[in-house]
Amino acid sequence: MSEWQEMALDSVALINPTESLKKGAVAKKIAMDAIQPFTKKPSSFSIEEYNGGMKFRNGDTIIARITPCLENGKTAYIDILDDDEVGFGSTEYIVLREREEISDKQFLYYFSISSVFRDIAILSMTGSSGRQRVQTEVVRQHIFELPTLKEQKAIAAVLSSLDDKIDLLHRQNKTIEAMAETLFRQWFVVDARADWEEKPLSKIASFLNGLACQKYPPKNEVDKLPVLKIRELSSGISDSSDWVSSDVKPEYIVATGDVIFAWSASLMVKIWDGECCILNQHLFKVTSEDYPKWFYFMWCKHHLDEFIAISASHATTMGHIKRGDLDAAMVLVPKDDDLQVMTIQMSALLNKQIAISKQIKTLKILRDTLLPKLMSGEVRVVF
Repeated sequence: MSEWQEMALDSVALINPTESLKKGAVAKKIAMDAIQPFTKKPSSFSIEEYNGGMKFRNGDTIIARITPCLENGKTAYIDILDDDEVGFGSTEYIVLREREEISDKQFLYYFSISSVFRDIAILSMTGSSGRQRVQTEVVRQHIFELPTLKEQKAIAAVLSSLDDKIDLLHRQNKTIEAMAETLFRQWFVVDARADWEEKPLSKIASFLNGLACQKYPPKNEVDKLPVLKIRELSSGISDSSDWVSSDVKPEYIVATGDVIFAWSASLMVKIWDGECCILNQHLFKVTSEDYPKWFYFMWCKHHLDEFIAISASHATTMGHIKRGDLDAAMVLVPKDDDLQVMTIQMSALLNKQIAISKQIKTLKILRDTLLPKLMSGEVRVVF
């Protein structure tokens, strides 16, 4: 790779740089569980008095070095602080900061989430199986083949543009979701009519529980599909997902656009936006022959807080709801003419959300495909 050089990470980035804080200063603490994969901005942070830990500033990359946080992609590019603020977090972070005229701050972020860096970091882990840690000195001294500063900036620009588009689409979907919830509340809470029929949630839709998928191992490498579990419902199908035979009843196959309801552990209702997969137990696939998708989807969401409270009240290791709870959750059913008018508006919003989710999925696949190729030099950027 012409113009790429073999360099120790320490010579490219400042690792765990020191930051001074004035006496009595307030810093922003970022908890490790706030860090999400491929997220430039941690999802939340709290303001606390500084009490030790790793310090960082805007433009730094923070990497969780303890298992399983590293494997789960807990890395973030920091851009939520004010210019004069310093953030702090766990001593289990590794902080990367650019060296002027040598490295680009955004390139370091993308480098840190690529397999080029992560493979070395994971191999360096030591400790017990439950609490292994990346050895900072190992990655500090490891020799990587890296591009010039100019090419680093070009690579970061390509990947950042994809992430910016993904972030914009996520925000558009949040706006559409809020519009749908506002309409739903207006119709069924504020302006609900006395002549509308009341029915149990279980009567307006079918709730199909998933399979014990371990009983359906793949028969070969062709006729198989990934398993949709609660983890995948949250973060999508990944390399760590289980696979089973595709030779199951068609109703257990989940397609993009299906409504999925996790009824145990982390209760949630989502419209699946991933690839074709097999429904696992602890998940309902929600369908209806009589009512439109938006109708039963929004009513499931409407009762979700209630279901979460019921689940939390169960003295078990894994909270859950029962089918009786679906019977007890009541739904207002409008007259046919009213429902048709509502469906025109709601279906448009729902279809737009599904279309945007497909765009997001496509862009994520493109980003995830490009990332290792750009970091290894297999694909070069023209600049």
